[in-house]
Amino acid sequence: MMLSAQTSTGCVLVILVFLLNIGSLIIYFVNLAEEEGFQIFFPDSIIHVDTGFNAFFLFYFGLRFVAADDKLRFWLELNSLVDFFTIPPVFVYYYVDRNWLGLRFLRALRLLELPRILQFLRVTKNNYSIKLSKLFAVFIGTWLTAAGFIHLVENNGDPWVQPPNSQSITYLKSMYLVMVTMSTVGYGDIVVHTALGRTFTIFFIIGGLVLFANIIPEVVEIVESHKSYKSSYEVVSGKNYVVVCGNITLESVTTFLQDFLLQDTGKVCTEILFLGESLPSLELEAVFKCYSAYTTFFYGSALKAGDLKRVGMESANACLILADVCSPQPYTEDTCNIMRVLSIKNHYPNTRVILQIIQSRNKVHLPNIPNWDCRRGDNIICLAELKLGFIAQSCLVPGLSTLLTSLFIGKENTETKRKYLKDKTLLGDKDYKVMTFQLSNDFADMTFIEVCRLCFVKLNLVLLGIELKFGSRGESTILINPSSGIKLHRNTMGFFIAHSLAEVKKAQFYCKACHSDVQDPEQIKKCHCKRRVHSRHFSEVLKLRSGSLVSRGEPAKSRSFINLPLQRFVDGVLDVQGKENSRVILDPTGRFHWCDAVPLQEALLSCNDQAALNLQDHILVCVFGDANSPLIGLQDFVMPLRASNFTYHELKDIVFLGSLEYLQREWKFIQNFPKLWLFSGSALCCADLRAVNVRDCSACAILSSNTTASSNPSLVDTESILATLNIRSMQDKPSSASLDAVFRGRALGNQSEPCYKRIPITTELKSSPNAQFINQAPSGNSEIPEQDQLSTTAAPAGAIFSDSFLNSLLSMTYYNHRILALLQTLVTSGTSPALEEQLLEMDSGLSRSPDDMVQNASQLRCKLGLLPLSERLLTGVTQEDSFGDVYCKALDLFGILCFGLYRLMKEPNPYKNRFVIARPASDLKMLPTDLLFCLVPFNVATTDDQRGEMESQLGSKKTGLKDCSLSPDTTCREERNPNS
Repeated sequence: MMLSAQTSTGCVLVILVFLLNIGSLIIYFVNLAEEEGFQIFFPDSIIHVDTGFNAFFLFYFGLRFVAADDKLRFWLELNSLVDFFTIPPVFVYYYVDRNWLGLRFLRALRLLELPRILQFLRVTKNNYSIKLSKLFAVFIGTWLTAAGFIHLVENNGDPWVQPPNSQSITYLKSMYLVMVTMSTVGYGDIVVHTALGRTFTIFFIIGGLVLFANIIPEVVEIVESHKSYKSSYEVVSGKNYVVVCGNITLESVTTFLQDFLLQDTGKVCTEILFLGESLPSLELEAVFKCYSAYTTFFYGSALKAGDLKRVGMESANACLILADVCSPQPYTEDTCNIMRVLSIKNHYPNTRVILQIIQSRNKVHLPNIPNWDCRRGDNIICLAELKLGFIAQSCLVPGLSTLLTSLFIGKENTETKRKYLKDKTLLGDKDYKVMTFQLSNDFADMTFIEVCRLCFVKLNLVLLGIELKFGSRGESTILINPSSGIKLHRNTMGFFIAHSLAEVKKAQFYCKACHSDVQDPEQIKKCHCKRRVHSRHFSEVLKLRSGSLVSRGEPAKSRSFINLPLQRFVDGVLDVQGKENSRVILDPTGRFHWCDAVPLQEALLSCNDQAALNLQDHILVCVFGDANSPLIGLQDFVMPLRASNFTYHELKDIVFLGSLEYLQREWKFIQNFPKLWLFSGSALCCADLRAVNVRDCSACAILSSNTTASSNPSLVDTESILATLNIRSMQDKPSSASLDAVFRGRALGNQSEPCYKRIPITTELKSSPNAQFINQAPSGNSEIPEQDQLSTTAAPAGAIFSDSFLNSLLSMTYYNHRILALLQTLVTSGTSPALEEQLLEMDSGLSRSPDDMVQNASQLRCKLGLLPLSERLLTGVTQEDSFGDVYCKALDLFGILCFGLYRLMKEPNPYKNRFVIARPASDLKMLPTDLLFCLVPFNVATTDDQRGEMESQLGSKKTGLKDCSLSPDTTCREERNPNS
């Protein structure tokens, strides 16, 4: 690791060795100049400096020998030969008291290490600079070395000739002679007299032609690389390694290595073998050299049994298959990767495979592969499904993509937050992540809300969900904030938001008998108690110290006065409170709203349609594509927005704006979802945007098309960027309107200051650096104070979603496949392998559930929400309350699980930009304008209209529930009428 400069010490060592070699070469030139009579005065102690340099070279020689894999081959390496001929003469000086220049000119060959040093220093990054540095190093090194040899043999003569046939020639004349010889010009003004010099010249002319031709050096390099990349990997017992194949390019490899090596906080124990079907480019080769301590490249194909055997696929921990997200033919890309899976499973059925798939409809082929088993750890990462699920959920919950990205995928960007926070200490220094660990068996037979509250109050952990196992074959499902009817079993796996694994382990160490009275989470450690069954009930032991809140009572059931009555389905008719309401139909799985197939012409809007003129609070989706473009898969976008955990009245109209030739190709997959509309046009046309009433939409999503990528990455997202700027230009003029224009009345702002209406937009970008074109300030002399800074907050506010956000999912899934299952459940509203198989087998889309089928509780799963403190949903919360107070009250009263905060940036903030705080500190003081990221039960309404209607219907039933003061110095008490 030191010799490959992977550590700071190793990087310094490699650069220091190079600089000392250059210094030793300079000392050789100084001594040479003095021998030739030049008046250069240097102290005699310069020989001692050179001795010190060579002593260090001797130490470095020993390090290289220890690190060498092939000890015999090490002695024949070029650097070893240089050390053999240059280090001993320096030490011989002290014995014979004479400085012999000899072969010290060979130090010039160390210039060949220059390209490597420049790569470590990140000076050379592209193909041109790397190739130029290599040619420069080879040219200079060869020139100086050949000149040194000519100078040596010509000044000393042939050793077997008497009298000597030497001639006095300076080093500069030797350089001139070598240059003329390399150019094959041969003026003849300076010639060699010795036989050794002439022999050397003959071979040097041949070598010069090879070295300095334009094509031959690259051919030689490719041939040599081909031979070195065809070797076999030697499997060592006990050594972990993974094989990565598929789309092996500079961008994919660089991103994968950065994510994979960061997963284990620097303690890398897994070697990475790349199996590529083409030889690496110079840039990719440079990356492999930089990460040579962890990576090895092999030239071959996963479709060939011999190549799989060469990389030791049978003993690999897993095989990771990368997909080209920007491929213009996603179906071909997916089928090629599926064939790689088939080849691997046929030859090595026990090898774990983690696969990236672009289109969700191609996943149907994987369960048909023999030996494919999700229980063994085989996983599918569908990029389109997760990406469109992220964007769809962001339309309902602004900022959600940023929150989930920070919790699941990447590090939270706290720099922008700190810039706009008055109190810099609110964020802390912790980066919270989603982690899994087994819960204590003392939680068995307790409801999820009981365990969730105990983990928060006593362990300072946020519990998101659990993994419930069922069946004789070990099937499992992810339950996020499940209802009180589900109780935990023994050996249940929990999903936590925590800073470190040490914090999460306390949930397994918890013992009712030993830790019921412990107040400090740090004191909860593993005990060896044998009386764990003799413990008090949760409601008796859950107490807090002074300064915290205390809650006694039953877990949340239907105590909220805004809870919707539980819904039951009889003959396809939704029955609310025993009365027939609107007709609601679900698909056979009960997870999605369904309707009869709508003809394309009925869903098509025009500028004169009254339906288009009356569009309000809808979701506008701008799609770019034509008749020949690959399908994006709009079904993956629609399904989370039509999940059955939303009531029919909560469903927002979705309007797709794009080319009619493209939309009609997608329509057959989404024609069975209600409240969908199509409009033929373009987001680049202001008239079309006005026709779909863009100013009154609740959210806008801009989806990139899968077109052929431009050679310039900055031009890949041209349409998406221009459409975003076009929609922003249609925002209203500055006015003193309230903040309803941004979040539809969900947050309160300072009404005394002018507010600017801004349409909430989520833009998909293929290349993340292109965010600079969306985030930049409109002008340098803006009248809005600090507009330059406020305009750079689009990414933290969740307004941009790039494909690069999902790149690290592959590494994350390798280390913990349950995290991927949780993320899929959150953003896709709970898809399962059985559901996917059922959906993908039907080309026409979803089918209707049988009329006599009684719906199960699958539609009662929770939903994501962004709830304000200023609304009546969490009434009673004051500004003095902390996040811990709000968390406990929301959980106790409504069964709502809060896990994030969406806070306004400091003023002046005319556009009311916000930033995300993932898992706020328990003592963080709440502000009236704060919005809470929540997991809301199915029977709790999230829209203003529904809440008002239900509150008016249930107003007479609120007499049994009194306001609950959650101040730190009081106890939260609930007085309930037993008859209520």
